[in-house]
Amino acid sequence: MDGNPLARRGLDFMLRNAGYKTVAWSNGAEFLRCADCTDPACLLLDLQMPVRDGLAMLERLTRGWQSIAVIILTGHGEIEFAVEAMKAGARDFIEKPFAPDRLIGALDDGFAALADKEALRRNRDWAQSALARLTERERQVLHGLACGFPNKTIAHDLGISARTVEVYRAHVMAKLDSTSLAEVLAIAFAAGLGSKQQWHQVRQPQQLTMELRPPEEG
Repeated sequence: MDGNPLARRGLDFMLRNAGYKTVAWSNGAEFLRCADCTDPACLLLDLQMPVRDGLAMLERLTRGWQSIAVIILTGHGEIEFAVEAMKAGARDFIEKPFAPDRLIGALDDGFAALADKEALRRNRDWAQSALARLTERERQVLHGLACGFPNKTIAHDLGISARTVEVYRAHVMAKLDSTSLAEVLAIAFAAGLGSKQQWHQVRQPQQLTMELRPPEEG
């Protein structure tokens, strides 16, 4: 689902050439009114949908459409909204512009999950065990990412630089054997991270310190 006709036609053409059966929708209201989702399907949902915005659409789907795996399409600078979408039940999110292989991989994962309902439910014990590989600081950075905060906010609250946050983020992805932020976030949510209230309780505010030395003798 994409409100841009050109983007919609482009996606439709690409996916049909890749062997998928596709149906294109211009907005959420049209989809809810006309779609037959009794068979397993993957839904590509743009966060900037007209008539019914993407997040509201997702909340409606997760309440009763169990045969759909939702993949969010999001523009640059919308990571916070993408995080909220995953908390609301989205399977994955992809930033535009994206490589065709990235989209095809997300669709394959979505259909595989629908074929195995247990795979659709993240295992909390496994996720917590995976996070046990992280250092305390890496876990803090992951918590901030799961809250949807940008690197600058995480850096300020933890009293480190934005560049250091990027380094910790890379370490987290490597330790969790993940190739995308969406994969990392799914593990974080399953382990119970992502609460902004908890973040404000445990974050370490930036502190300015001054080292005092005796005056030099002159």
